[in-house]
Amino acid sequence: MSEKTSSTDDRAPDEPEAAPPRSLKRQPVDRSARARRKAAQQAAQRAREERKAELAARRAENREGGPRPGPRGFAGRGGGRSSYVEAPPEWRGTTVQVCGLWPFGAGSGTPMIGVPVGRELGGGAALCCDPISWFQRAGLIHNPSCLVLGKPGLGKSSLIRRMVLGLTGFGVFPMVLGDLKPDYVDLISAMNGQIIKLGRGLGSLNVLDPGETAAAAARLSGRARDKLAADAHGRRLNMVSALMTVLRGSPIADTERTALNAALRVLDERHHGVPTLPDLIQVIDQGAEQVRAVTLARGSEDRYRAAVDPLHATLLGLLDGPMGETFARPTTTPIRLDAPGGVCIDISGIDDADAELQAAVLLACWSDGFGAVEAAHALADEGLGPQRHFFVVLDELWRVLRAGRGLVDRVDALTRLNRQRGLGQAMITHTMADLLALPDPADQMKAKGFAERAGMVICGGLPMSEMGPLNEVVRMSAAEQNMIVDWSTPPSWDPNLNRDGEPPGRGKFLVKVGGRPGIPFHVDFTPAERDVNDTNKRWLNSSTRVISTVPPVEPAS
Repeated sequence: MSEKTSSTDDRAPDEPEAAPPRSLKRQPVDRSARARRKAAQQAAQRAREERKAELAARRAENREGGPRPGPRGFAGRGGGRSSYVEAPPEWRGTTVQVCGLWPFGAGSGTPMIGVPVGRELGGGAALCCDPISWFQRAGLIHNPSCLVLGKPGLGKSSLIRRMVLGLTGFGVFPMVLGDLKPDYVDLISAMNGQIIKLGRGLGSLNVLDPGETAAAAARLSGRARDKLAADAHGRRLNMVSALMTVLRGSPIADTERTALNAALRVLDERHHGVPTLPDLIQVIDQGAEQVRAVTLARGSEDRYRAAVDPLHATLLGLLDGPMGETFARPTTTPIRLDAPGGVCIDISGIDDADAELQAAVLLACWSDGFGAVEAAHALADEGLGPQRHFFVVLDELWRVLRAGRGLVDRVDALTRLNRQRGLGQAMITHTMADLLALPDPADQMKAKGFAERAGMVICGGLPMSEMGPLNEVVRMSAAEQNMIVDWSTPPSWDPNLNRDGEPPGRGKFLVKVGGRPGIPFHVDFTPAERDVNDTNKRWLNSSTRVISTVPPVEPAS
Protein backbone atom coordinates (compact mmCIF):
# COMPACT_ATOMS: atom_id res chain seq x y z
CA MET A 1 0.00 0.00 0.00
CA SER A 2 2.86 2.34 0.87
CA GLU A 3 4.75 1.39 -2.37
CA LYS A 4 1.88 2.41 -4.62
CA THR A 5 1.59 5.72 -2.87
CA SER A 6 5.28 6.53 -3.10
CA SER A 7 5.44 5.70 -6.83
CA THR A 8 2.73 8.23 -7.56
CA ASP A 9 4.32 10.96 -5.51
CA ASP A 10 7.82 10.44 -7.06
CA ARG A 11 6.85 11.60 -10.69
CA ALA A 12 8.38 14.79 -12.06
CA PRO A 13 6.39 17.97 -11.55
CA ASP A 14 6.42 18.85 -15.34
CA GLU A 15 5.44 15.34 -16.52
CA PRO A 16 1.89 15.24 -18.00
CA GLU A 17 -0.67 12.96 -16.60
CA ALA A 18 -0.97 9.55 -18.24
CA ALA A 19 -3.91 9.01 -20.65
CA PRO A 20 -6.63 6.71 -19.42
CA PRO A 21 -6.48 3.16 -20.82
CA ARG A 22 -8.52 2.45 -24.02
CA SER A 23 -11.66 0.49 -23.63
CA LEU A 24 -11.56 -3.04 -24.95
CA LYS A 25 -15.25 -2.94 -25.98
CA ARG A 26 -15.92 -3.06 -29.85
CA GLN A 27 -17.62 -0.03 -31.52
CA PRO A 28 -21.06 -0.52 -33.15
CA VAL A 29 -21.07 -1.19 -36.99
CA ASP A 30 -23.57 0.27 -39.55
CA ARG A 31 -24.95 -2.98 -40.91
CA SER A 32 -27.45 -1.25 -43.31
CA ALA A 33 -24.65 0.32 -45.51
CA ARG A 34 -22.88 -3.04 -45.76
CA ALA A 35 -26.09 -4.72 -46.83
CA ARG A 36 -26.67 -2.16 -49.59
CA ARG A 37 -23.17 -2.62 -51.01
CA LYS A 38 -23.57 -6.37 -51.04
CA ALA A 39 -26.95 -6.16 -52.79
CA ALA A 40 -25.50 -3.87 -55.50
CA GLN A 41 -22.62 -6.26 -56.14
CA GLN A 42 -25.01 -9.19 -56.49
CA ALA A 43 -27.25 -7.24 -58.94
CA ALA A 44 -24.25 -6.33 -61.11
CA GLN A 45 -23.13 -9.93 -61.14
CA ARG A 46 -26.55 -11.12 -62.26
CA ALA A 47 -26.62 -8.50 -65.08
CA ARG A 48 -23.23 -9.72 -66.36
CA GLU A 49 -24.38 -13.28 -66.35
CA GLU A 50 -27.57 -12.42 -68.23
CA ARG A 51 -25.58 -10.48 -70.85
CA LYS A 52 -23.21 -13.41 -71.35
CA ALA A 53 -26.13 -15.77 -71.74
CA GLU A 54 -27.75 -13.48 -74.35
CA LEU A 55 -24.55 -13.21 -76.40
CA ALA A 56 -24.07 -16.94 -76.27
CA ALA A 57 -27.60 -17.49 -77.54
CA ARG A 58 -27.00 -15.11 -80.45
CA ARG A 59 -23.77 -16.84 -81.43
CA ALA A 60 -25.50 -20.17 -81.40
CA GLU A 61 -28.29 -18.80 -83.57
CA ASN A 62 -25.79 -17.41 -86.08
CA ARG A 63 -23.94 -20.73 -86.26
CA GLU A 64 -27.15 -22.54 -87.00
CA GLY A 65 -28.08 -20.07 -89.83
CA GLY A 66 -24.67 -20.15 -91.46
CA PRO A 67 -22.15 -17.35 -92.09
CA ARG A 68 -23.47 -13.89 -92.94
CA PRO A 69 -22.01 -11.52 -95.60
CA GLY A 70 -20.36 -8.24 -94.75
CA PRO A 71 -21.48 -4.83 -96.04
CA ARG A 72 -19.92 -5.53 -99.46
CA GLY A 73 -20.57 -9.29 -99.71
CA PHE A 74 -18.70 -12.48 -98.76
CA ALA A 75 -14.96 -12.18 -98.51
CA GLY A 76 -12.64 -14.65 -100.23
CA ARG A 77 -12.51 -16.29 -103.63
CA GLY A 78 -15.92 -16.86 -105.17
CA GLY A 79 -17.61 -14.86 -102.41
CA GLY A 80 -18.79 -12.09 -104.74
CA ARG A 81 -17.42 -9.25 -102.65
CA SER A 82 -17.76 -5.86 -104.37
CA SER A 83 -14.77 -3.53 -104.04
CA TYR A 84 -16.84 -0.50 -105.21
CA VAL A 85 -20.39 0.23 -104.13
CA GLU A 86 -22.16 2.28 -106.80
CA ALA A 87 -24.13 5.31 -105.62
CA PRO A 88 -27.88 4.96 -106.00
CA PRO A 89 -29.51 6.87 -108.88
CA GLU A 90 -30.75 10.35 -108.04
CA TRP A 91 -33.42 12.50 -109.68
CA ARG A 92 -34.38 16.11 -109.08
CA GLY A 93 -37.76 17.73 -109.51
CA THR A 94 -40.30 20.03 -107.95
CA THR A 95 -42.46 18.96 -105.04
CA VAL A 96 -45.51 18.96 -107.33
CA GLN A 97 -43.90 16.41 -109.65
CA VAL A 98 -42.02 14.22 -107.20
CA CYS A 99 -44.49 13.84 -104.35
CA GLY A 100 -46.59 11.26 -106.18
CA LEU A 101 -43.63 9.27 -107.54
CA TRP A 102 -41.50 8.75 -104.45
CA PRO A 103 -42.45 9.58 -100.87
CA PHE A 104 -38.90 9.76 -99.49
CA GLY A 105 -37.82 13.11 -100.95
CA ALA A 106 -34.93 15.20 -99.63
CA GLY A 107 -34.89 18.99 -99.80
CA SER A 108 -32.22 20.90 -101.68
CA GLY A 109 -29.38 22.47 -99.72
CA THR A 110 -29.33 25.58 -101.92
CA PRO A 111 -31.87 28.43 -102.01
CA MET A 112 -34.75 27.77 -104.40
CA ILE A 113 -36.30 31.26 -104.35
CA GLY A 114 -35.46 33.54 -107.24
CA VAL A 115 -34.15 33.25 -110.78
CA PRO A 116 -32.58 29.85 -111.63
CA VAL A 117 -28.99 30.77 -112.46
CA GLY A 118 -27.30 27.37 -112.66
CA ARG A 119 -26.23 24.31 -110.70
CA GLU A 120 -24.13 24.08 -107.58
CA LEU A 121 -20.68 22.72 -108.37
CA GLY A 122 -20.50 20.27 -105.48
CA GLY A 123 -23.73 18.29 -105.68
CA GLY A 124 -25.38 19.56 -108.85
CA ALA A 125 -28.35 21.08 -107.03
CA ALA A 126 -30.19 23.89 -108.78
CA LEU A 127 -29.44 27.38 -107.43
CA CYS A 128 -31.92 30.25 -107.61
CA CYS A 129 -30.42 33.65 -106.98
CA ASP A 130 -31.17 37.33 -107.61
CA PRO A 131 -31.01 40.37 -105.31
CA ILE A 132 -34.71 41.24 -105.44
CA SER A 133 -36.06 37.76 -104.63
CA TRP A 134 -33.50 37.14 -101.89
CA PHE A 135 -34.40 40.48 -100.29
CA GLN A 136 -38.18 40.58 -100.78
CA ARG A 137 -39.30 36.95 -100.68
CA ALA A 138 -36.54 34.92 -99.02
CA GLY A 139 -35.20 37.49 -96.55
CA LEU A 140 -31.63 36.26 -97.06
CA ILE A 141 -30.01 39.68 -97.62
CA HIS A 142 -30.49 43.12 -96.08
CA ASN A 143 -30.16 45.16 -99.27
CA PRO A 144 -31.55 44.37 -102.77
CA SER A 145 -28.24 44.85 -104.55
CA CYS A 146 -25.33 42.76 -105.75
CA LEU A 147 -21.74 43.47 -106.71
CA VAL A 148 -20.30 41.24 -109.44
CA LEU A 149 -16.50 40.92 -109.65
CA GLY A 150 -14.43 38.93 -112.12
CA LYS A 151 -11.79 39.12 -114.80
CA PRO A 152 -12.90 39.95 -118.36
CA GLY A 153 -14.32 37.15 -120.48
CA LEU A 154 -15.52 34.92 -117.64
CA GLY A 155 -19.26 35.59 -117.97
CA LYS A 156 -20.18 38.46 -115.63
CA SER A 157 -22.57 40.02 -118.14
CA SER A 158 -23.99 36.60 -119.01
CA LEU A 159 -24.92 36.03 -115.38
CA ILE A 160 -26.67 39.41 -115.14
CA ARG A 161 -28.50 38.74 -118.42
CA ARG A 162 -29.88 35.55 -116.88
CA MET A 163 -31.10 37.56 -113.86
CA VAL A 164 -32.64 40.20 -116.17
CA LEU A 165 -34.50 37.53 -118.12
CA GLY A 166 -35.82 35.76 -115.04
CA LEU A 167 -36.84 38.92 -113.19
CA THR A 168 -38.73 40.14 -116.25
CA GLY A 169 -40.75 36.95 -116.07
CA PHE A 170 -41.49 37.77 -112.42
CA GLY A 171 -42.90 41.17 -113.42
CA VAL A 172 -39.84 43.30 -112.62
CA PHE A 173 -38.96 46.11 -115.05
CA PRO A 174 -35.29 45.88 -116.15
CA MET A 175 -33.28 49.03 -116.87
CA VAL A 176 -29.80 48.81 -118.42
CA LEU A 177 -28.60 52.38 -117.99
CA GLY A 178 -25.57 52.49 -120.25
CA ASP A 179 -24.60 49.45 -122.36
CA LEU A 180 -21.01 49.98 -123.48
CA LYS A 181 -20.27 46.86 -125.55
CA PRO A 182 -23.31 46.27 -126.08
CA ASP A 183 -24.11 43.25 -123.92
CA TYR A 184 -27.85 43.64 -123.33
CA VAL A 185 -29.30 45.07 -126.55
CA ASP A 186 -30.14 41.68 -128.08
CA LEU A 187 -31.83 40.45 -124.91
CA ILE A 188 -33.95 43.58 -124.38
CA SER A 189 -34.90 43.58 -128.08
CA ALA A 190 -35.93 39.92 -127.89
CA MET A 191 -38.24 40.80 -124.97
CA ASN A 192 -39.81 43.71 -126.95
CA GLY A 193 -38.06 46.30 -124.81
CA GLN A 194 -37.02 49.85 -125.69
CA ILE A 195 -33.55 50.49 -127.16
CA ILE A 196 -32.13 54.03 -126.92
CA LYS A 197 -28.90 54.84 -128.79
CA LEU A 198 -26.65 57.65 -127.62
CA GLY A 199 -23.40 58.92 -129.06
CA ARG A 200 -22.01 61.21 -131.72
CA GLY A 201 -24.37 61.11 -134.67
CA LEU A 202 -26.66 58.58 -132.96
CA GLY A 203 -28.68 60.48 -130.38
CA SER A 204 -28.56 63.09 -127.65
CA LEU A 205 -29.69 63.40 -124.04
CA ASN A 206 -30.78 66.70 -122.56
CA VAL A 207 -29.81 66.72 -118.89
CA LEU A 208 -32.29 69.56 -118.22
CA ASP A 209 -35.22 67.54 -119.56
CA PRO A 210 -37.36 66.34 -116.63
CA GLY A 211 -38.59 63.43 -118.76
CA GLU A 212 -41.12 61.19 -117.03
CA THR A 213 -41.12 63.52 -114.03
CA ALA A 214 -42.92 66.31 -115.92
CA ALA A 215 -45.67 63.98 -117.14
CA ALA A 216 -46.12 62.55 -113.65
CA ALA A 217 -46.19 66.00 -112.01
CA ALA A 218 -48.97 67.08 -114.37
CA ARG A 219 -51.17 64.31 -112.95
CA LEU A 220 -50.36 65.08 -109.30
CA SER A 221 -51.40 67.91 -107.00
CA GLY A 222 -50.53 69.39 -103.63
CA ARG A 223 -47.52 68.18 -101.68
CA ALA A 224 -46.91 65.17 -103.92
CA ARG A 225 -46.48 67.46 -106.92
CA ASP A 226 -44.20 69.86 -105.04
CA LYS A 227 -42.01 67.04 -103.79
CA LEU A 228 -41.64 65.53 -107.25
CA ALA A 229 -40.76 68.94 -108.71
CA ALA A 230 -38.17 69.52 -105.98
CA ASP A 231 -36.60 66.12 -106.64
CA ALA A 232 -36.43 66.88 -110.36
CA HIS A 233 -34.75 70.23 -109.67
CA GLY A 234 -32.14 68.63 -107.42
CA ARG A 235 -31.46 65.91 -109.96
CA ARG A 236 -30.84 68.45 -112.75
CA LEU A 237 -28.53 70.47 -110.49
CA ASN A 238 -26.52 67.39 -109.59
CA MET A 239 -26.31 66.30 -113.22
CA VAL A 240 -25.02 69.63 -114.54
CA SER A 241 -22.52 69.74 -111.66
CA ALA A 242 -21.37 66.22 -112.51
CA LEU A 243 -20.84 67.10 -116.18
CA MET A 244 -18.76 70.10 -115.17
CA THR A 245 -16.76 67.88 -112.80
CA VAL A 246 -16.00 65.45 -115.63
CA LEU A 247 -14.93 68.27 -117.94
CA ARG A 248 -12.71 69.95 -115.34
CA GLY A 249 -11.44 66.83 -113.63
CA SER A 250 -12.25 68.31 -110.20
CA PRO A 251 -15.42 69.34 -108.31
CA ILE A 252 -16.94 72.77 -108.86
CA ALA A 253 -16.75 75.45 -106.19
CA ASP A 254 -19.56 76.06 -103.72
CA THR A 255 -20.20 79.56 -105.08
CA GLU A 256 -20.54 78.17 -108.60
CA ARG A 257 -23.00 75.54 -107.43
CA THR A 258 -25.06 78.21 -105.66
CA ALA A 259 -25.16 80.38 -108.78
CA LEU A 260 -26.08 77.36 -110.88
CA ASN A 261 -28.95 76.53 -108.54
CA ALA A 262 -30.32 80.07 -108.77
CA ALA A 263 -30.00 80.08 -112.57
CA LEU A 264 -32.00 76.84 -112.83
CA ARG A 265 -34.81 78.36 -110.76
CA VAL A 266 -34.90 81.45 -112.98
CA LEU A 267 -34.92 79.19 -116.03
CA ASP A 268 -37.96 77.30 -114.71
CA GLU A 269 -39.85 80.55 -114.15
CA ARG A 270 -39.10 82.24 -117.47
CA HIS A 271 -38.70 79.46 -120.02
CA HIS A 272 -41.69 77.82 -121.66
CA GLY A 273 -41.22 74.22 -122.70
CA VAL A 274 -38.18 72.03 -122.09
CA PRO A 275 -34.96 74.07 -121.62
CA THR A 276 -31.52 73.05 -122.85
CA LEU A 277 -27.98 73.97 -121.82
CA PRO A 278 -27.82 77.00 -124.20
CA ASP A 279 -30.88 78.43 -122.40
CA LEU A 280 -29.13 78.01 -119.04
CA ILE A 281 -26.03 79.79 -120.34
CA GLN A 282 -28.20 82.66 -121.56
CA VAL A 283 -29.71 83.15 -118.08
CA ILE A 284 -26.24 83.33 -116.52
CA ASP A 285 -24.97 85.67 -119.23
CA GLN A 286 -27.89 88.07 -118.84
CA GLY A 287 -27.34 88.20 -115.09
CA ALA A 288 -30.81 87.83 -113.60
CA GLU A 289 -31.30 89.55 -110.26
CA GLN A 290 -31.71 86.23 -108.38
CA VAL A 291 -28.37 85.01 -109.74
CA ARG A 292 -26.57 88.28 -108.96
CA ALA A 293 -27.84 88.17 -105.37
CA VAL A 294 -26.19 84.83 -104.56
CA THR A 295 -22.85 85.93 -106.08
CA LEU A 296 -22.60 88.93 -103.69
CA ALA A 297 -22.05 91.28 -106.63
CA ARG A 298 -23.76 94.17 -104.76
CA GLY A 299 -24.54 96.01 -107.97
CA SER A 300 -21.03 95.68 -109.39
CA GLU A 301 -20.88 94.22 -112.90
CA ASP A 302 -17.20 93.45 -112.54
CA ARG A 303 -17.72 91.46 -109.35
CA TYR A 304 -20.57 89.50 -110.94
CA ARG A 305 -18.53 88.64 -114.01
CA ALA A 306 -15.58 87.57 -111.88
CA ALA A 307 -17.87 85.22 -109.93
CA VAL A 308 -19.65 83.59 -112.88
CA ASP A 309 -16.99 83.66 -115.60
CA PRO A 310 -15.42 80.28 -114.62
CA LEU A 311 -18.91 78.75 -114.48
CA HIS A 312 -19.80 80.37 -117.80
CA ALA A 313 -16.61 79.10 -119.46
CA THR A 314 -17.15 75.51 -118.31
CA LEU A 315 -20.74 75.50 -119.57
CA LEU A 316 -19.54 76.78 -122.93
CA GLY A 317 -17.04 73.93 -122.95
CA LEU A 318 -19.94 71.50 -122.56
CA LEU A 319 -21.54 72.96 -125.68
CA ASP A 320 -18.54 73.28 -127.97
CA GLY A 321 -16.29 70.61 -126.49
CA PRO A 322 -16.32 66.82 -126.87
CA MET A 323 -19.69 66.53 -125.07
CA GLY A 324 -21.59 69.22 -126.96
CA GLU A 325 -23.12 66.99 -129.60
CA THR A 326 -24.52 64.67 -126.92
CA PHE A 327 -25.80 67.08 -124.24
CA ALA A 328 -26.50 70.40 -125.99
CA ARG A 329 -29.57 69.25 -127.91
CA PRO A 330 -33.07 68.06 -126.96
CA THR A 331 -33.46 64.43 -125.96
CA THR A 332 -33.79 62.23 -129.04
CA THR A 333 -35.65 59.30 -127.43
CA PRO A 334 -37.07 59.64 -123.91
CA ILE A 335 -37.37 56.66 -121.57
CA ARG A 336 -40.76 54.93 -121.65
CA LEU A 337 -41.87 52.69 -118.82
CA ASP A 338 -44.63 51.00 -120.81
CA ALA A 339 -42.28 48.72 -122.79
CA PRO A 340 -42.86 45.11 -121.63
CA GLY A 341 -39.20 44.09 -121.90
CA GLY A 342 -37.62 47.05 -120.11
CA VAL A 343 -35.25 49.65 -121.48
CA CYS A 344 -31.61 49.55 -122.60
CA ILE A 345 -29.55 52.66 -123.36
CA ASP A 346 -26.94 51.66 -125.94
CA ILE A 347 -23.80 53.82 -125.75
CA SER A 348 -21.51 51.43 -127.60
CA GLY A 349 -21.13 54.06 -130.33
CA ILE A 350 -18.83 56.07 -128.04
CA ASP A 351 -15.21 55.07 -128.52
CA ASP A 352 -13.35 53.62 -125.55
CA ALA A 353 -10.62 56.22 -126.01
CA ASP A 354 -13.13 58.97 -125.18
CA ALA A 355 -13.24 58.15 -121.46
CA GLU A 356 -14.62 61.55 -120.41
CA LEU A 357 -17.62 61.32 -122.71
CA GLN A 358 -18.30 57.72 -121.69
CA ALA A 359 -18.30 58.62 -118.00
CA ALA A 360 -20.49 61.68 -118.57
CA VAL A 361 -23.04 59.74 -120.62
CA LEU A 362 -23.14 56.95 -118.04
CA LEU A 363 -23.86 59.44 -115.27
CA ALA A 364 -26.55 61.13 -117.37
CA CYS A 365 -28.17 57.77 -118.16
CA TRP A 366 -28.21 56.80 -114.48
CA SER A 367 -29.73 60.13 -113.48
CA ASP A 368 -32.40 59.93 -116.18
CA GLY A 369 -33.26 56.35 -115.29
CA PHE A 370 -33.57 56.99 -111.56
CA GLY A 371 -35.73 60.02 -112.33
CA ALA A 372 -38.15 57.83 -114.27
CA VAL A 373 -38.28 55.42 -111.31
CA GLU A 374 -39.12 58.25 -108.91
CA ALA A 375 -41.93 59.43 -111.20
CA ALA A 376 -43.44 55.95 -111.38
CA HIS A 377 -43.39 55.59 -107.59
CA ALA A 378 -44.97 59.02 -107.12
CA LEU A 379 -47.91 58.00 -109.30
CA ALA A 380 -48.23 54.65 -107.53
CA ASP A 381 -48.26 56.28 -104.09
CA GLU A 382 -51.23 58.44 -105.16
CA GLY A 383 -53.10 55.50 -106.68
CA LEU A 384 -52.58 56.75 -110.25
CA GLY A 385 -50.41 53.89 -111.42
CA PRO A 386 -49.38 50.32 -110.58
CA GLN A 387 -46.79 49.58 -107.92
CA ARG A 388 -43.72 48.34 -109.78
CA HIS A 389 -40.27 47.06 -108.97
CA PHE A 390 -37.21 47.83 -111.07
CA PHE A 391 -33.90 46.08 -111.67
CA VAL A 392 -31.15 48.54 -112.61
CA VAL A 393 -27.89 47.35 -114.18
CA LEU A 394 -24.86 49.59 -113.58
CA ASP A 395 -22.16 48.06 -115.77
CA GLU A 396 -18.53 49.17 -116.09
CA LEU A 397 -18.65 51.02 -112.77
CA TRP A 398 -14.91 51.70 -112.82
CA ARG A 399 -15.16 54.03 -115.84
CA VAL A 400 -17.23 56.60 -113.98
CA LEU A 401 -15.20 56.41 -110.77
CA ARG A 402 -11.96 57.20 -112.60
CA ALA A 403 -13.35 60.00 -114.77
CA GLY A 404 -12.85 62.73 -112.18
CA ARG A 405 -12.49 63.53 -108.50
CA GLY A 406 -15.83 63.91 -106.75
CA LEU A 407 -17.81 61.60 -109.02
CA VAL A 408 -17.83 58.95 -106.31
CA ASP A 409 -20.23 61.20 -104.40
CA ARG A 410 -22.58 61.30 -107.39
CA VAL A 411 -22.59 57.52 -107.72
CA ASP A 412 -22.99 57.14 -103.97
CA ALA A 413 -26.07 59.37 -104.00
CA LEU A 414 -27.60 57.35 -106.85
CA THR A 415 -27.02 53.93 -105.30
CA ARG A 416 -27.49 54.45 -101.57
CA LEU A 417 -31.30 54.58 -101.34
CA ASN A 418 -32.27 51.61 -103.51
CA ARG A 419 -34.38 50.01 -100.74
CA GLN A 420 -36.52 53.11 -100.37
CA ARG A 421 -36.85 53.42 -104.15
CA GLY A 422 -38.18 49.90 -104.55
CA LEU A 423 -35.48 48.79 -106.96
CA GLY A 424 -32.75 46.21 -107.06
CA GLN A 425 -29.43 46.93 -108.67
CA ALA A 426 -26.43 45.08 -110.02
CA MET A 427 -23.06 46.82 -110.02
CA ILE A 428 -20.46 45.23 -112.26
CA THR A 429 -16.72 45.83 -112.30
CA HIS A 430 -13.59 43.76 -112.71
CA THR A 431 -11.77 43.84 -109.38
CA MET A 432 -11.75 45.50 -105.98
CA ALA A 433 -8.69 47.40 -107.19
CA ASP A 434 -11.00 49.28 -109.58
CA LEU A 435 -12.84 50.68 -106.58
CA LEU A 436 -9.68 51.54 -104.67
CA ALA A 437 -7.54 52.95 -107.52
CA LEU A 438 -8.64 56.53 -106.82
CA PRO A 439 -6.24 59.35 -105.90
CA ASP A 440 -8.33 60.70 -103.03
CA PRO A 441 -8.37 58.47 -99.90
CA ALA A 442 -11.87 59.72 -99.06
CA ASP A 443 -13.12 58.60 -102.48
CA GLN A 444 -11.47 55.22 -101.94
CA MET A 445 -13.40 54.66 -98.72
CA LYS A 446 -16.67 55.72 -100.35
CA ALA A 447 -16.07 53.39 -103.30
CA LYS A 448 -15.29 50.57 -100.89
CA GLY A 449 -18.65 51.26 -99.27
CA PHE A 450 -20.36 50.19 -102.52
CA ALA A 451 -19.12 46.66 -101.89
CA GLU A 452 -19.79 46.74 -98.15
CA ARG A 453 -23.42 47.83 -98.62
CA ALA A 454 -24.13 45.27 -101.34
CA GLY A 455 -26.53 42.55 -100.21
CA MET A 456 -24.54 39.86 -102.00
CA VAL A 457 -21.11 39.72 -103.61
CA ILE A 458 -20.73 37.39 -106.61
CA CYS A 459 -17.13 36.55 -107.48
CA GLY A 460 -15.82 35.07 -110.69
CA GLY A 461 -12.18 34.31 -111.39
CA LEU A 462 -9.88 36.78 -109.61
CA PRO A 463 -6.09 36.94 -109.08
CA MET A 464 -4.49 36.20 -105.72
CA SER A 465 -3.77 39.92 -105.18
CA GLU A 466 -7.52 40.52 -104.85
CA MET A 467 -8.03 38.19 -101.91
CA GLY A 468 -6.81 40.70 -99.32
CA PRO A 469 -9.15 43.59 -100.25
CA LEU A 470 -11.99 41.16 -100.87
CA ASN A 471 -11.64 39.62 -97.40
CA GLU A 472 -12.14 43.05 -95.88
CA VAL A 473 -15.63 43.10 -97.39
CA VAL A 474 -16.71 39.44 -97.12
CA ARG A 475 -14.89 36.79 -95.12
CA MET A 476 -13.68 33.93 -97.32
CA SER A 477 -12.15 30.62 -96.31
CA ALA A 478 -8.88 29.38 -97.74
CA ALA A 479 -10.72 26.83 -99.90
CA GLU A 480 -12.96 29.54 -101.37
CA GLN A 481 -9.99 31.77 -102.12
CA ASN A 482 -8.13 28.96 -103.88
CA MET A 483 -11.22 28.14 -105.92
CA ILE A 484 -11.61 31.74 -107.15
CA VAL A 485 -7.91 32.04 -107.96
CA ASP A 486 -7.99 28.74 -109.92
CA TRP A 487 -10.87 30.07 -112.00
CA SER A 488 -8.67 32.96 -113.17
CA THR A 489 -6.15 30.57 -114.74
CA PRO A 490 -5.70 31.28 -118.48
CA PRO A 491 -6.91 28.63 -120.94
CA SER A 492 -4.64 25.97 -122.35
CA TRP A 493 -3.88 25.45 -126.03
CA ASP A 494 -6.19 23.06 -127.85
CA PRO A 495 -4.19 21.27 -130.59
CA ASN A 496 -7.33 19.86 -132.20
CA LEU A 497 -8.82 23.31 -132.86
CA ASN A 498 -5.51 25.21 -133.15
CA ARG A 499 -6.68 27.80 -130.67
CA ASP A 500 -7.03 28.38 -126.95
CA GLY A 501 -9.54 26.21 -125.16
CA GLU A 502 -12.30 27.51 -122.94
CA PRO A 503 -11.05 29.24 -119.76
CA PRO A 504 -11.48 26.99 -116.71
CA GLY A 505 -13.40 29.69 -114.85
CA ARG A 506 -15.86 30.72 -117.56
CA GLY A 507 -19.39 30.70 -116.19
CA LYS A 508 -18.30 29.77 -112.65
CA PHE A 509 -19.13 32.04 -109.73
CA LEU A 510 -19.24 32.08 -105.95
CA VAL A 511 -22.14 33.76 -104.13
CA LYS A 512 -21.14 35.31 -100.80
CA VAL A 513 -23.53 36.85 -98.28
CA GLY A 514 -21.66 38.29 -95.31
CA GLY A 515 -19.71 35.65 -93.43
CA ARG A 516 -21.83 32.70 -94.58
CA PRO A 517 -20.19 29.90 -96.58
CA GLY A 518 -20.23 30.69 -100.29
CA ILE A 519 -22.20 28.74 -102.89
CA PRO A 520 -20.15 27.90 -106.00
CA PHE A 521 -22.19 27.36 -109.15
CA HIS A 522 -22.00 27.24 -112.94
CA VAL A 523 -24.29 29.22 -115.25
CA ASP A 524 -26.05 26.97 -117.75
CA PHE A 525 -27.75 28.47 -120.81
CA THR A 526 -30.80 27.12 -122.56
CA PRO A 527 -30.69 26.91 -126.39
CA ALA A 528 -32.96 29.95 -126.66
CA GLU A 529 -30.49 32.07 -124.66
CA ARG A 530 -27.37 31.32 -126.66
CA ASP A 531 -28.16 33.73 -129.51
CA VAL A 532 -28.58 36.69 -127.12
CA ASN A 533 -25.48 35.83 -125.07
CA ASP A 534 -22.86 36.04 -127.82
CA THR A 535 -20.60 39.01 -127.03
CA ASN A 536 -18.07 38.14 -129.75
CA LYS A 537 -20.23 38.84 -132.81
CA ARG A 538 -17.72 41.24 -134.32
CA TRP A 539 -15.15 38.44 -134.32
CA LEU A 540 -17.48 35.74 -135.58
CA ASN A 541 -18.86 37.92 -138.40
CA SER A 542 -15.52 39.50 -139.30
CA SER A 543 -14.20 39.34 -142.87
CA THR A 544 -10.83 38.23 -141.47
CA ARG A 545 -12.30 35.11 -139.96
CA VAL A 546 -10.64 32.00 -141.39
CA ILE A 547 -13.19 29.91 -143.27
CA SER A 548 -12.30 26.43 -144.43
CA THR A 549 -12.14 26.07 -148.25
CA VAL A 550 -11.92 22.29 -148.20
CA PRO A 551 -15.09 20.85 -149.79
CA PRO A 552 -17.11 18.53 -147.59
CA VAL A 553 -16.58 14.81 -148.07
CA GLU A 554 -19.55 13.09 -149.67
CA PRO A 555 -20.80 10.10 -147.71
CA ALA A 556 -20.23 6.72 -149.29
CA SER A 557 -23.24 5.31 -151.10
